[in-house]
Amino acid sequence: MTSARLARLTPYIYILPAVLVMLAGLMYPILSAVQLSFYDWSLGTDFETARFVGVDAFVEMLKSEQVWTSMGITVAFVLIAVSAELVLGVSLALFLEKPVRGMRFFRTIFVLPMMIAPICVGLIWRYLFDANFGPVNHAVSWLGLSPQAWLADPVLAFTAMVVTDIWQWTPFVLIMVLAGLQGLDESVMEAARIDGANWWQQIVRVKLPILKPILIVTLLARMIDGFRGLEVIYVMTFGGPGLSTELFSLHIFKAAFISQKLGYSSALSILLLVIVSALSIAILLISNPLKAKARR
Repeated sequence: MTSARLARLTPYIYILPAVLVMLAGLMYPILSAVQLSFYDWSLGTDFETARFVGVDAFVEMLKSEQVWTSMGITVAFVLIAVSAELVLGVSLALFLEKPVRGMRFFRTIFVLPMMIAPICVGLIWRYLFDANFGPVNHAVSWLGLSPQAWLADPVLAFTAMVVTDIWQWTPFVLIMVLAGLQGLDESVMEAARIDGANWWQQIVRVKLPILKPILIVTLLARMIDGFRGLEVIYVMTFGGPGLSTELFSLHIFKAAFISQKLGYSSALSILLLVIVSALSIAILLISNPLKAKARR
């Protein structure tokens, strides 16, 4: 092996152990889920007693109206919540980009929601939206409007779920974008100002295009997290009223630990993995943030 070829392979040799560990940690659960999806097995029984059912779980899953209802709710939730988080996060990052009085205080306040445990977030917002003594209804009364049963109405419960997610995860977008803004080359911005670009043109034509790789990575992280979100909705509504807030991850949880259908829940998990992977690959192929960064 020539020294030049060895030099090219050296970085891959160094990261190979970490890659192997990650593959083992990722592939074993996935392969176990695939195996389990072909069996009818319940918790508390030996796996040797599980009955092989082939692809029956997948057929049942594809025919289930409840599966596609929960998937539709999840897609709508992710689209609305993540879009709002990106808009708010970018706006706040642009506001906090330059040093202003009280900057550290504002940054701390904005980041706090992300640091709270999801179970606590669910409890906090369940109390805030309580129909009898929740502060949200008190605020609504001050505005001259009638109090609402926020978590008992399908539309209002879905809205409450979206608001909670926006409150909790907009700080994540803020941190990512703010880090990107602070890493911008000031000479680029100075050149834009010399060329006569106003504040809005600097944002749209200079800052956002440069931040595109960061925005894509942030979008992917939030999209994946939105699809697998469980704890907050479990505490707030448990999918109710009816199925109006039953995200797909919560549907999987109910199938596994309430209905005791572990093979069926494994099939649902594989479906979720396929959908999220396909969406992630599609976004990366369309945007290709790494190629855009290399080109710049």
